[in-house]
Amino acid sequence: MPSTAVLVIDMQNDTVHPDGAYAATGAAAHATEQDVVANTLAVLEAARASEVPVFYSRILVYPVPGLSGDNAPIFQMLAPDTFTVGSWGAAVVDDLTPREDEMVLDRTRMSVFNGTGIDTMLRNLDVTTLVVVGAWTNMAVEHTVRDAADHGYQVTVVADATSSLSPQWQDAALGYALTNIATITDTVTTTATLRG
Repeated sequence: MPSTAVLVIDMQNDTVHPDGAYAATGAAAHATEQDVVANTLAVLEAARASEVPVFYSRILVYPVPGLSGDNAPIFQMLAPDTFTVGSWGAAVVDDLTPREDEMVLDRTRMSVFNGTGIDTMLRNLDVTTLVVVGAWTNMAVEHTVRDAADHGYQVTVVADATSSLSPQWQDAALGYALTNIATITDTVTTTATLRG
């Protein structure tokens, strides 16, 4: 599938790990309920087996007061002690560690298309379809999927390889907000398609 790439968004310790900074919000529980780490790994394994390019993106907070901005609640919740550059919380969870040949794109905004070179990289690889997995579905995933569609990509969101703060937020994103933006599918279907 040379025209397809997989994008893993914010599968970081602070986002989905039971010891992460946002576990008390329900994020870790929903990640467990979704089996998001195992399902993401299944998608990655299928992509790697078929030599489909894999991109990771992480949201980072730099230790400079006000740098991330406070213009919206979504940025206000990025406290200065979460997703900190170089910290365990900012790292990708162990089970999903990127390989050396996989790009890791860091950013300070919600959308991967805002603050990284992903659009140029995808176009250089002649990618037209983007398969998206990760967290959180109603935040970074949704922002990125909308931007990807606006940039002309066909986007597939793997529902059970994404998670949010709660089932309600998950449903708001996948059951309503993104229904006319992307194809919503599951891990079994995606892995079969990637393996072709």
